Amino acid sequence: MTPRHPLTPGRAGTASAVLALVLASAAAGSPVSAAGGEGGDVPQGTVVYRTTAQFTTAGRVRDLLLHPDSKKLYAGSDDLPETTETDESGLRVLEPADGKVRSTVSQAPGPTGALGRRAVRQLVAPLPGDGAVFVYPLRGIGTAKDGDAAAAGAWVPGGPVTDAAPGPTPSTVLVAQGSVLSEVDIATATVRRSLTLKGGERFAYDRTRGTVWFTDLGNRRLHRVDVTTFQVTSSVELPPVGDGFAGFTEVDPETGAVWVGLDTLAVVHDASGKRLGTVKGGGGADMPRAAGFDAGTHEAFVVWQDTGDTSQPGSDGDGSLTVHHTRDLTQAAEPAVLPGNHAQSGSAAVAVQPGGATVFVSDPAAGRITRLERATSPRIVRGPEDRTVTAGAEVILTAQAQGTPPPTVAWQVSTDEGRTWQAVPGATSATYTFRAAAADNGRRYRAEFGNGAGVSRTGPATLTVTAADTTTGGTGTTPTPGGTASPTRGTAGDTGGSGGSADTAGASAGGSAGGASGATVGGTGTIPTGGALASTGTAVASLAGGALVLTTAGWVLVRRGRTRRTG
Repeated sequence: MTPRHPLTPGRAGTASAVLALVLASAAAGSPVSAAGGEGGDVPQGTVVYRTTAQFTTAGRVRDLLLHPDSKKLYAGSDDLPETTETDESGLRVLEPADGKVRSTVSQAPGPTGALGRRAVRQLVAPLPGDGAVFVYPLRGIGTAKDGDAAAAGAWVPGGPVTDAAPGPTPSTVLVAQGSVLSEVDIATATVRRSLTLKGGERFAYDRTRGTVWFTDLGNRRLHRVDVTTFQVTSSVELPPVGDGFAGFTEVDPETGAVWVGLDTLAVVHDASGKRLGTVKGGGGADMPRAAGFDAGTHEAFVVWQDTGDTSQPGSDGDGSLTVHHTRDLTQAAEPAVLPGNHAQSGSAAVAVQPGGATVFVSDPAAGRITRLERATSPRIVRGPEDRTVTAGAEVILTAQAQGTPPPTVAWQVSTDEGRTWQAVPGATSATYTFRAAAADNGRRYRAEFGNGAGVSRTGPATLTVTAADTTTGGTGTTPTPGGTASPTRGTAGDTGGSGGSADTAGASAGGSAGGASGATVGGTGTIPTGGALASTGTAVASLAGGALVLTTAGWVLVRRGRTRRTG
């Protein structure tokens, strides 16, 4: 392998190389370093939502729906007042990746059945396969799918529709007309049954538990309606509010908890009506305007809008997206700022992709949809280890981190005991390989991982470089009396070979040195003639009853006989 200086790029690392190194370390008894290191700008594993795209192709968006089957993004749109030459009203069908408009359904029946251009105020439910059920002003219930020339629709008798939700059967919807709650046939808008409450105009339907939660803000009450009997079964008190503003009423399909946006708080009750707590938005002055849920991550996504009145305390013109664990209401991600998203032109809407990886938020004031994607700052799962090597030896440092999107890596080196760090040019893979030089002794190395969510660094590894080992060793035999070498076991149990006859003139050697230690890797060393000595590793020769004498002329074996005892 070509030697590399520690400040030059290392060999590109691959997943298989990393795995091989881990297995090799484990086999050799070397510990694999545990997770460690530190977060750079945010703690390791921090979840954030980043803006990855903004679409301005759907007019003033009033509601959003991500179809579960076709995966298309439906936008219910109104006209932007500043675009007098164009009317953007209607049902827009978009590509979720880039906001490209697939089709626009702008025509829907009026109260007499005549088609006309209609704004779409609320998306109620997806149709099987593709399409949506929606509400259009003032009392229209419509249906359409991608590519339709016009929507089908009918008008509900009574007052303007103030809220709607999927009905208890596929052919019906639930609608609120102020404080009147009705089950209505989708195709004909025929009212099947209705209930008049004391007050309110917004509600949420828990299909799993057959419960409607109807918000009566004027009386600070939340009414529980049994859908089977269409009767109020209980009421719970809502907390006092400032100006009495109601942002939304939504039910978490997984837990049955009902979330109600009130002024600057989102108040949460469980499925039985017990108060679980409240959450606040970014800055504390923004208003909760929409909520969505994801059962896979057990998270709630709340959109907060600024009032748009900069004379109000805390108003900065920006909204935010917050994410909360539905089980305990704690924060699940860092708040994401939504620049310019305020409530002066209508409420924002939210659509959550299953799994929570992508979220879409509308901004009626700016006429755009913001696409946000989840990112997780790198979490170190393996860092480099301290190494001690001889000069000229190859050094392999390895680090690993997890994150979304997959983080990039850059190796750094410190020559002043970690006080300052410099990037190693070109060292941008999981393994960094180089040849150690004497000047590298004491240097520290670490890997820095980064993605759009943050930066994390491994703990440092210290490199100790010692002088190169020039000794060699071998395996041989010990001569026996009489000049013929017999096999002798070395320290590790190796057996030497056979030697020749001893030459008392020192012209040649009869045997080779004794067996090598089992802990030393080396070749077979022989005792050369002419006075030269060569060996690899470390060998120990046991000379029983004699001595090995070196002379400038060669090897001479001197044997001291033991006096034979007689008698």
